[in-house]
Amino acid sequence: MIIKKSEFTISSPNVTKCPEDTKAEYAFIGRSNVGKSSLINMLCNHKGLAKTSAKPGKTLLINHFIINNEWYLVDLPGYGYAKSSKTVRNKLEQMIAQYILQRKQLVNVFVLIDIRHEQQKIDREFVDWLGESNIPFSIIFTKADKLSPAKAKSNALLWMKKLEDRWENLPPYFITSAEQKMGKDEVLDYIEQINETLV
Repeated sequence: MIIKKSEFTISSPNVTKCPEDTKAEYAFIGRSNVGKSSLINMLCNHKGLAKTSAKPGKTLLINHFIINNEWYLVDLPGYGYAKSSKTVRNKLEQMIAQYILQRKQLVNVFVLIDIRHEQQKIDREFVDWLGESNIPFSIIFTKADKLSPAKAKSNALLWMKKLEDRWENLPPYFITSAEQKMGKDEVLDYIEQINETLV
């Protein structure tokens, strides 16, 4: 898939304010500072599409971007940002959960994981929750340029292997780097494959 056109549509404070449209939606989520905006901009070949920030925890709304006038890329707030107040954190968690569980147009959640770190409890809990809720999802490992190719691959494999204690079928995963445009074709081809099954 080649993205020829990507543009911001709307920021919504909750699922009820999301676009009234039947097009497929692909949501991107991860811990604050996982490199989500950079990855979205790399995939869309559009540098300023998702706003990157030096301060983590800046995405506080559900952001919709229309891609090739065919499907939506949805930028969800990061989870687990420690410096947010408990009230803000709870509100965000509720907003994310309602979008993921209630949005009929949602066809896949991409969970972003920083490839440099071992499996963190917060990521694992989120992934397990998606599975228990029967939400289709895939894992995108980010920042692979920060490690050697061999180390990046072994970290990803180790992370996935740890899921086997509870998971029978492991979700698909991708190794990416926004800096090097690594993994771009694989992620976009995967979206295209899903889109083709929806026609």
